Amino acid sequence: MKLYNLGHHRRWEWSQLVYHALPRRNMEGVILISPSSPYACIGYHQDARQEIDLDYCRQHNIPVFRREVGGGAVFLDGRQLFFQIVLGPDHPLSHLDKGTLYQRMLEPVVQTYNDMGIPSRYKPINDVVTAAGRKISGTGAAQIAGSTIIVGNLIFDFDYETMVHVLRVPDEKYRDKVFKSMQENLTTVRRELGHVPPEAEAAAIMVRRFEEVLGRLEPAALPAAVERKAEELLPEMTTDEWLFGRRRPGDAARTVKIATGVHIVQRLRKTTGGLVRATLELKDDVIESASISGDFFFYPERKLAALADNLSGVSVAQVEPAVMAFYQREGIDSPGLTPAELAAILRGE
Repeated sequence: MKLYNLGHHRRWEWSQLVYHALPRRNMEGVILISPSSPYACIGYHQDARQEIDLDYCRQHNIPVFRREVGGGAVFLDGRQLFFQIVLGPDHPLSHLDKGTLYQRMLEPVVQTYNDMGIPSRYKPINDVVTAAGRKISGTGAAQIAGSTIIVGNLIFDFDYETMVHVLRVPDEKYRDKVFKSMQENLTTVRRELGHVPPEAEAAAIMVRRFEEVLGRLEPAALPAAVERKAEELLPEMTTDEWLFGRRRPGDAARTVKIATGVHIVQRLRKTTGGLVRATLELKDDVIESASISGDFFFYPERKLAALADNLSGVSVAQVEPAVMAFYQREGIDSPGLTPAELAAILRGE
């Protein structure tokens, strides 16, 4: 497998576009890259207006990008080294269930931190944490163009202050709580070691550890075909249509009575797999329209919108069998979120 070590790329978009382009050219590889400038990145199923303080980002020239990988909103900059692994449809690891895939692919990250002197361990479903339980790597997986994608980072240092302002929160008191919780539960190499070792040294350790799982990684220049595909994706994936496309009519942050028997409701729940937000238009307890978003993982990713559409015309009482049938028919995998749990959220239980 090829190793594309792209360093601190001058174009921040490339830190997302390359792993989107590689599978679209039917190529495998391991990408190491850091952005030259900061940006905010939201998960595939998230609503940018719900998750990001867009006014703050505009005022501080922080671009916002939607990736084709689930998970939550994050602030990214050159103080993190991203690893992005693209496995073709015939690769043995690509056939693992997502829970097992995370465990296999995050073990090299755990060992990298251990080798750097930071005792760490894997925490299901997709976290790497220190011995004290603080998260020290953000990771996700997706299916893109038939390939399996695993992305994550080594967090050398982190701008907690900017991150907490990038996120959309209801008031300053809530923001203070988020900031305090983030500092308590998210750590960095600098905080753990008191310094940041040379990035090349850390990258070499990680490559060696990934080779234990993936076999020999051969350093290579990024193919011209992949660069061209990234250039093609750039205008598509940086439009407002792409960024805000997950927002659908009826999204709301509260319950609104439209008329007798007609309500717009939003239901939130933190599950093992992540936060789930469901917005429903109900008419006499029948779903007229539905929107499901959040920072959870749902495979195949594009089937989430189809599930929401599939619920139109379903009574609240019949939500669970409808969700169960959809999961079975479409082969859905949502680690940490069972179909029964999703149905309970939709029912408001």
